[in-house]
Amino acid sequence: MLFQRPDDDTLYDALIARDAGYDGFAYVCVRTTGIFCRLTCSARKPKRENVQFFDTTAECLHAGFRPCLRCRPMMGSGEAEPLVAALLEALEREPERRWLEADIVAMGLDASTVRRAFKRRFGMSFLEMARLRRLGQAAERLTSDDSVVDAQVEAGFDSGSGFRAAVTRLLGEAPAKLRGKTMLKADWIETPIGPMIAIADQHALHILEFLERKALATEVRKLQAVTGSAIAFGRAAPIDQIEAELSAYFAGTSAEFATRLAPQGTSFERQVWDGLRRIAAGVSVTYSGLAGEIGNPAAIRAVGRANGANPIAIVIPCHRVVGASGDLTGYGGGLWRKRWLLEHERRIAAGLTRLVTRE
Repeated sequence: MLFQRPDDDTLYDALIARDAGYDGFAYVCVRTTGIFCRLTCSARKPKRENVQFFDTTAECLHAGFRPCLRCRPMMGSGEAEPLVAALLEALEREPERRWLEADIVAMGLDASTVRRAFKRRFGMSFLEMARLRRLGQAAERLTSDDSVVDAQVEAGFDSGSGFRAAVTRLLGEAPAKLRGKTMLKADWIETPIGPMIAIADQHALHILEFLERKALATEVRKLQAVTGSAIAFGRAAPIDQIEAELSAYFAGTSAEFATRLAPQGTSFERQVWDGLRRIAAGVSVTYSGLAGEIGNPAAIRAVGRANGANPIAIVIPCHRVVGASGDLTGYGGGLWRKRWLLEHERRIAAGLTRLVTRE
């Protein structure tokens, strides 16, 4: 049974009481400060008329609120909760398994606690995530010419029409049309500032975005249209490589990325993205400066549009571009992330400089 969110008055009472029983079911957004928090946050409590509640951190970010630095609603620091890590590992071992709440209980876990933990971290339950993985496995079988009925049974669907509708929503194609198509893989990557989704083939990374980015769905459709490929949840070598490189990046030990990239864009956009990759970590440039660097100083607005169309966050560092006054400008992952990344890279650059000086 899916959890039904209590009404706002009940949630406000939980906020005042810092009731941990509601933690993860909803988040409070404070209009007067522009910040969103957990219901258990220790900050001073706002008035009832100044708050609104959302089910997920993604909704809070889409509404323009930024995460509280005190209660860290994005769960940005440290490793995933042990129960989350354990279930993700189990899902990796058996992505084709039809997981039920009974399976979670059999592992000695509380089903409602698991729901809250996954909702906090991913905006979806573990069972929803497992369903997506089953669909991905089924889609792979379809591209290898297995029958639709066999793939349906393998994915755990009793209804043929339900299976076809679910695959179509996920991959944008009816099951029968997937046969013979090249299959791209998509998977989650955890970072200290929120989960990202990576999409790749066996040779290169096509998309790396924060899950809250509004343009993500458009980028996925564009990728499918250009490549003629379908997308299933799973792992490809470039995803493993970029995950390892991001781990070193967030640990502050390296700002270098060697994963092969294949972003879909016009020749001008790719020229801008190449220019972005030449900006060193710890350095920021203006749009006019970037336009001059690529040899087209009059194309400031076009450079801005290309910067915003970048489908590979962090690795193609569009966050290193600022306004002419030095102010932070728009960023698809949210301005708070842009500020975080620039400060993080400043510290990386300073640490590497000290290391070279000592040597």
